[in-house]
Amino acid sequence: MGEEAKIFTLSEVSEHNHAHDCWIVINAKVYNVTKFLEDHPGGDEVLLSSTGKDATDDFEDVGHSESAREMMEQYYVGEIDPTTIPKKTKYTPPKQPHYNQDKTSEFIIKILQFLVPIAILGLAVGIRIYTKSE
Repeated sequence: MGEEAKIFTLSEVSEHNHAHDCWIVINAKVYNVTKFLEDHPGGDEVLLSSTGKDATDDFEDVGHSESAREMMEQYYVGEIDPTTIPKKTKYTPPKQPHYNQDKTSEFIIKILQFLVPIAILGLAVGIRIYTKSE
């Protein structure tokens, strides 16, 4: 292993994106996984969908075993130039004004919470008085 690792750009690695020539980038290392496509437990589509980008997150999210990590060494072809990988941007949702779902003001709700029970009580008292007088 006295050789120095070959450095690839992301555009160079991206050219190897089909079933007969498939390279992926994981942890800033480039792997030629063409021979492994048929043997990959998740199927070849998983590897093919990871071409042309940094697949580190995809790889880590699955939780590969230690033996899978050791197996990667046989497919190693070089390093990626980190300046060619686009920076990840953090998603920030757009700011939206507070949304009042029922479109009524809180003041009206408070008044109704006070008046409705009083109206029910008044109705009950009125019915009681009316039915007792007969």
